[in-house]
Amino acid sequence: MKTLLVTGGAGFIGGNFVLDVLGLGGYRIVNLDALTYAGNPDTLASVDGRDDYRFVHGDIGDRERVAALLAEHRPDAIVNFAAESHVDRSIDGPAAFVQTNVVGTLALLECALAYWRGLPLDRQDGFRFLHVSTDEVYGSLGPVGRFTEESPYQPNSPYSASKAASDHLVRAFHHTYGLPVLTTNCSNNYGPFQFPEKLIPLMIQKALAGESLPVYGDGRNVRDWLYVVDHCRAILRVLEIGRVGEVYNVGGDAERENLHVVKTICALLDERVPLADGRRRESLVTFVKDRPGHDRRYAIDATKIRRDLGWRPSESFESGMARTVEWYLANADWVARVLDGTYRLERLGT
Repeated sequence: MKTLLVTGGAGFIGGNFVLDVLGLGGYRIVNLDALTYAGNPDTLASVDGRDDYRFVHGDIGDRERVAALLAEHRPDAIVNFAAESHVDRSIDGPAAFVQTNVVGTLALLECALAYWRGLPLDRQDGFRFLHVSTDEVYGSLGPVGRFTEESPYQPNSPYSASKAASDHLVRAFHHTYGLPVLTTNCSNNYGPFQFPEKLIPLMIQKALAGESLPVYGDGRNVRDWLYVVDHCRAILRVLEIGRVGEVYNVGGDAERENLHVVKTICALLDERVPLADGRRRESLVTFVKDRPGHDRRYAIDATKIRRDLGWRPSESFESGMARTVEWYLANADWVARVLDGTYRLERLGT
């Protein structure tokens, strides 16, 4: 059984990764998470107490804590999900994003490098540092074309700039020091356990309450939507058979305008829990002032990971959205515990 040090494993994507990998078997996971507002131990309640799982409360920027965990658990790989990730929050307060995504990643890399150098040669060969990043580092696309692994970095928000910086540090540690790294750049994730500041869970909660559904600008901004469990399987595939030093773009092949996403949520909820007054939820859509610097379109070309590693998404946009809506309907208690007063579905990043 291999051991993974997973950072940020109480967040949305990291939490799903922990649950999925433990469900598949073959790995022991040590989960280091600072439990910021978006980290939620409730997500991992089903694996608490298992012999193959340990949670540690801590920050990737705490070199002493990270070094101690590496020495104690001797992991075969580090999978780095730890990040501040919300664009609107980065507009309001970019310093926190630089601290976690840049300074924190640097500290984690330095600890990983020291640990890797101290491993026996056979374990050095098998060790991996996998860094999970975003397609937002590539900037904004026009009406045609897709991001590839060779696309130039052109980040447009403080969030994407901080992730771009962390990507460059990971690359530099490989080319300068030989650290065996892998990087994944994914499109927009959605699915269970997502903090309700992001578009899909936010709209689900507001639509359930019969509240106004705020859509930025004209609603025509396009994202490529990726069901989170498909993303987790892609990460695991890259970790197991990806080529050291390579970047793999992970996309759902599901480009949709934001307005279409919101209307899809409305239709799914209308079918399952109609409003008492008989209104169609689409009537709740309200166009609001656009986000500053709002990128117009993202789209991922996932040819490389499909061709080289044999991964492809199992969920379509339609099936993934249906599963997501049904999960939130069945887990209202989880949402209620998340909304503890620090965030009440208000708009951020104005």
